[in-house]
Amino acid sequence: MAADPRSATAVAHANIALVKYWGKRDAGLVLPWTGSLSMTLDAFSTRTTVHLDADEDRVRIDGVPVTGEQYRRVVAFLDLVRAMAGRSGKAGKARVDSWNTVPTGAGLASSASGFAALAVAAAAAHGLDVDPTALSRLARRGSGSASRSVFGGFALWHAGHDDASSYAEPVPSPGFAPAMVIAMVDTGHKSVSSREAMRRTVETSPLYRPWVDSAAEDLAGMLAAVTRGDLDAVGEIAERNALGMHATMLAARPAVRYLSPATVAVLDSVLELRRAGVSAYATMDAGPNVKILCYPEDAGRVAGAASAASAHCSTVVAGLGPSAHLVGRP
Repeated sequence: MAADPRSATAVAHANIALVKYWGKRDAGLVLPWTGSLSMTLDAFSTRTTVHLDADEDRVRIDGVPVTGEQYRRVVAFLDLVRAMAGRSGKAGKARVDSWNTVPTGAGLASSASGFAALAVAAAAAHGLDVDPTALSRLARRGSGSASRSVFGGFALWHAGHDDASSYAEPVPSPGFAPAMVIAMVDTGHKSVSSREAMRRTVETSPLYRPWVDSAAEDLAGMLAAVTRGDLDAVGEIAERNALGMHATMLAARPAVRYLSPATVAVLDSVLELRRAGVSAYATMDAGPNVKILCYPEDAGRVAGAASAASAHCSTVVAGLGPSAHLVGRP
């Protein structure tokens, strides 16, 4: 990287966790209670440009100025990058422009691609020479799942015990490239943010600690299944881990319920596909939308079944996506 490039543009892709991150044991450092493993997608991405030419930090997403808590999160993240670069005062203020191909705040991992792209672009604009591990640790401070979007394909996020030990790394999976059908039943903003839902679940759900204990077994099994390319094992673990996570939320006080009637209808369609001999397995994040793992040759049939299950369901078929990367100077 140049000594003082002043601006940079990066692209990062959303990832979907197959073994979930749900709950922080250190909110300041964004250290999770559990490790997680994800699949980076080729379908959804964020393109972010950082210019160091402003008198104050300005942030826009899809052309709309960002305010409130979302703005504070971005500025706090920029402060981390400025501290790493030894910058202070107005010389380090930034204009940030992000454009998403993924719906924002709908449980489709927009924060993962968003903060991964911001980490890569901001580090480059500040002239920081950082390796992928350091970028993953940095992205984690903006959004935990962003630590995994630094990498393409499959990525394992080590929970760690401090800032240095909590980072993601790629998982080798020679020849294993499943499809993921994204069944979107509602792309609007969630009524309860992921951050609030996590906090409430960790603090009040009697099912949370048992889920954390089971997640360690799920992670070990998932790592082995991905490495050997066993789709059915990957799918079985992903589905039980996700359903368990949603059970912890339903048991929170008050309950957090993201599953809608359309969600349940799509989940039922996945069960019907398996009964018909199709290797199809569901996973869900903090939202009503369903992601379905399958073989690429079955993706059309799976997408059709999901669409038929709910009148308002639209589908996107995704494959393995690339690592976060710079795309040149604007």
